[in-house]
Amino acid sequence: MALPSLLVLYGSQTGTAQDTAQRIGRQAQRKHIQNRVAPLDGYNVAHLISESLVIFVCSTTGQGDPPDNMKNFWRFLFRKSLPAGSLCQLDCAVLGLGDSSYPKFNFVAKKLHKRLQQLGASLLSSVGLADDQHDLGADAVIDPWLASFWDRASALYPSMNTVTPLPEDQPLPPRYTFHFLEGVGETSGDTERNSKEQRVPSESHPFPARMTSNQRVSHPSHFQEVRLIEFDISDSNIEFTAGDVVSMRPCNNPEDVEQFCQQLRLDPDSQFILKANDSTAAPAGLPEPCSLRHLVEGYLGVAAVPRRSFFETLQCFSTNELEKEKLAEFSSAEGQDELHAYCSRPRRTALEVLCDFPHTTAELKVDYLLDLFPPIQPRSFSIASSPLAHPGKLQILVAVVGYKTQIQKPRRGLCSTWLSSLDPSQGEVRVPLWVKKGTLRFPADQDIPVIMVGPGTGVAPFRSALQERIAQGKAANVLFFGCRSQFKDFYFSAEWRDRVEEGQLKLFTAFSRDQEDKIYVQHRVKEQSKLLWDLIANRNAYFYIAGAAKDMPASVCDALKATFQLEGGLSLEESDQMLVAMEKAGRFQSETWS
Repeated sequence: MALPSLLVLYGSQTGTAQDTAQRIGRQAQRKHIQNRVAPLDGYNVAHLISESLVIFVCSTTGQGDPPDNMKNFWRFLFRKSLPAGSLCQLDCAVLGLGDSSYPKFNFVAKKLHKRLQQLGASLLSSVGLADDQHDLGADAVIDPWLASFWDRASALYPSMNTVTPLPEDQPLPPRYTFHFLEGVGETSGDTERNSKEQRVPSESHPFPARMTSNQRVSHPSHFQEVRLIEFDISDSNIEFTAGDVVSMRPCNNPEDVEQFCQQLRLDPDSQFILKANDSTAAPAGLPEPCSLRHLVEGYLGVAAVPRRSFFETLQCFSTNELEKEKLAEFSSAEGQDELHAYCSRPRRTALEVLCDFPHTTAELKVDYLLDLFPPIQPRSFSIASSPLAHPGKLQILVAVVGYKTQIQKPRRGLCSTWLSSLDPSQGEVRVPLWVKKGTLRFPADQDIPVIMVGPGTGVAPFRSALQERIAQGKAANVLFFGCRSQFKDFYFSAEWRDRVEEGQLKLFTAFSRDQEDKIYVQHRVKEQSKLLWDLIANRNAYFYIAGAAKDMPASVCDALKATFQLEGGLSLEESDQMLVAMEKAGRFQSETWS
């Protein structure tokens, strides 16, 4: 009996599910199993009926939504017209990646598992529910789940037991080969900037927007640097409404680029073209030919905290006994506690790891760069403006991320630090970007009120919504805004004051550090129970929350349910049911981030 072929399909928003899917593909390769790894929307789902063995790896985004690169597959799979037994020939398994701090933990994986059963597929394993909140991260679930899957697959395909797997420390063939060129100038990565073709900008074809302003909006003495950044998107073919998000891929800082090239003894100005060694598509967005500097600066995630797969690949090149032993430990299931302590807790970057393993780094071959380093992941920001108020412009509110860990070198957010360093007053600055639909939807009916709770930078999508609604003559707007100090981080205070004076906004503020007792937005929500009950129960108001996914969203929900009990006379169970009903009707929405 021949070996099976394996298809690994992933839905990934931040790259974690993609990394896991590729890891499964490498495991299959070591078992001499022909395999293909692809995003769900990059696969013709109509061919699923003829597949024999498939693993689905998917994350959950927003409020139980599928990632962007599996939305078309999601719509197709849930067509009511699909026959109940259409996947009866399929053996498959579903692995979900999630975070249990979110209410809809691994919702997509659970729903996909159930739908595949409805369509007659044979599920080889129970659905895997990996959890980022676990002390050892997602691998605490992934490792035993994969071991179980391979056991069941071996029982189903006995031929798998007749071959000897490749050793873990033997490098697999690289996905690409670098062909270096002599005397060739680099082709611009923005070759389509002047194209007459009218296309909607996307991740593969972003629009190079000109930055028109970049100003700090938090007080200079405030510990948190927050900036309001504006882009000119005239002639971009970009359209957006309140609740949408803008995405961009940041660049590594020049110092890291130089250090990386020195560590690997690479000439940053050398030019190359890539040749794929299998069915892998060429990386989107890379010019051809391309320089190593362009590749490292704008594509390779050298400043990211490396995943376990990084160490699995790295150990294959190590000839130093001590380094090889440590890398093997970090790559093993048993060594994940050590890896977490070494990498995740101090947020150690891939570049810093290379410095810690100099003998191994010296053995790295350039052809493996794209196997070793994942692409820089795009970052998304809620749009903080409306085209009705700022035609041809797009604004974002950015908190510059900076913190310290056990490592003495301060940690900085790649995208926020990069954006804050760009100064349009010193010359033209262009940032390639594209816009996606967000998770927040606002009512079209002019008479329906909206209640928005947006502390800190969570206020960004609500500024967009208020500008849009006020331009449309919708004056039933309530905003709860919270920050530390009225004088240091009260974003858009003058704008809110004008809206209040013109009768277009009811504003309730919570400045947590301006008095001895800390006051937060949930306290203000409780204080306005009569107003909120009237708006929700009698006027069908929509209620929104945006901000950091720590204690705030749950605390606001508790305050809202307390309002239902106090003003509506509901029991605790009835208040829970009312909030669930509002959510199902789209009248309660939240957009939170960790």
